[in-house]
Amino acid sequence: MASAIERDVTARKLTEESMRQATMVFENSSEAMMVTNADNIIISVNPAFTSVTGYTPDEALGKNPGILDSGLHDEFFFQAIRTSLEATGHWEGEITGRRKNTEIYSEWRKVNAIYDEAGSVHRWITLFSDITLKKKSDELIWEQANFDSLTSLPNRYMFHNRLEQEIKKASRTGASIALILLDLDHFKEVNDTYGHNIGDLLLKEAAWRLSSCVRGIDTVARLGGDEFTVILGGLNNTISINRIVRDILHEMAEPFQLGNEVAYVSASIGVTFYPQDANDIEALVRNGDQAMYAAKNQGRNCASYFTRTLHEAAQTRMRLASDLRGALAGGQFQLHYQPILDLATGSVHKAEALLRWHHPKLGLVNPADFISIAEETRMIVDIGDWVFRTAVQQAKDWRMSHCAEFQISINTSPVQYRKDVDLHETWLEYLQELELPGQSVVIEITEGLLMDASPAVTSKLLAFRNAGLQISMDDFGTGYSSLGYLKRFDIDYLKIDQSFVQSLAPESNDLALCEAIIVMAHKLGIKVIAEGIETEAQRDLLALSGCDYGQGNLFSKPVPADEFENLIKR
Repeated sequence: MASAIERDVTARKLTEESMRQATMVFENSSEAMMVTNADNIIISVNPAFTSVTGYTPDEALGKNPGILDSGLHDEFFFQAIRTSLEATGHWEGEITGRRKNTEIYSEWRKVNAIYDEAGSVHRWITLFSDITLKKKSDELIWEQANFDSLTSLPNRYMFHNRLEQEIKKASRTGASIALILLDLDHFKEVNDTYGHNIGDLLLKEAAWRLSSCVRGIDTVARLGGDEFTVILGGLNNTISINRIVRDILHEMAEPFQLGNEVAYVSASIGVTFYPQDANDIEALVRNGDQAMYAAKNQGRNCASYFTRTLHEAAQTRMRLASDLRGALAGGQFQLHYQPILDLATGSVHKAEALLRWHHPKLGLVNPADFISIAEETRMIVDIGDWVFRTAVQQAKDWRMSHCAEFQISINTSPVQYRKDVDLHETWLEYLQELELPGQSVVIEITEGLLMDASPAVTSKLLAFRNAGLQISMDDFGTGYSSLGYLKRFDIDYLKIDQSFVQSLAPESNDLALCEAIIVMAHKLGIKVIAEGIETEAQRDLLALSGCDYGQGNLFSKPVPADEFENLIKR
């Protein structure tokens, strides 16, 4: 009998200890707990329940859990929960709740049934935790990984995902996809002139304009910098995008009002189609890039559609870029010289040095085909250094043999004026080594370079000026012609672009433009050189207009140094 009593006492103590432990867990759990009876009436809650919902035990007990309903779930949602509970006695998932103060929050909820001896539901135990902050954090991380922080457009990563999904959809339905790649023309000039804050405003406005030109189902993404892309899916024909492309060009060419500043840009657009042009993402993007590059070469502010010809041209550029890397070391470059005549006297005391590439297999490569490649790959820095040293050595020879004041013009690239390029110092040192005065060299620059008012550009031009080198503005009238730049930088020569010279005729508009340029330049103390003179009539009209110098095939095409010597002797 004593043994049985001891067993009962022991069992009771174990039960009491187990209940105490359960109570401690219930009261101290970080998860909210709610116990309801078989009729779904709340009979117990823990402190964490109050922390999450704001309801005290007195306010919650005797109530239906519906007091936590947010009103954001439909009947189908709750029916799915009931079906799971009836079938398994368990449900787990995310649900939106409403606190006592009406604030909406997100929770992760687990519901389990407790059955009596007869197998009927005796209690429902609900555990839930507030995941609102975690959800917001996860959403922020996801947004940062998939969307551009400046424009809120999909970024490069999300663009690839969207394009992949569109390709899968199009392959099922037989529809087409248009991929548009867009680059803002002259955006760098806006950034350099007005600052990055204004540049950012322009990018945001450009993103909005671009989005307004397409359907809500289309994807507009920013790939980086001033490069955007548009995915137009579900196309039944490819002609329909012509209107969209025209709208984009029009919108981007409109003035951008950016605070107190007004900026003008345009867009170069490349268009390619799936599956007509390519079957995978990499090839599509490559095609779009090639088409966009072609649009820039056509003068910008236009669209170009991908063709096999473009693809072949891109392949040729790749091969030329590869071959160009060994051209300098292989001695494949040569300088040709074109005389610059004094139109009043006919004398030749100047020449322009022009780079020529003798490819071992292709023969003479057109400079228009390789100079841009050299600039893109920065090989122009080393090539330009070779050009300068070769040309000034030739200048020294001709100053000794032909004319003590002989002067050679040397073309330079904007790449050579970047802040991480310091060739100008070594060039000036080389002139000193040759005991040549700065006046023996004219540095030719483009109008576009003067748009870059960075210290790197101005300091290099100033160093040339201080050393006595003269500055010539090439292709005047085709770019950002501005009297402000002529006044700001001490320019010695303006070169009238050959596009104005080719159609010269008495009473023509081109003659009026040339005369205006000449008068303006002379008023500013600048000499004028006319390029591309092909006929005696052009020469005579320019001479009568007061043009100082002429250059063109009428006098001589660019020739090697030995031929040039024979030319000036004649």
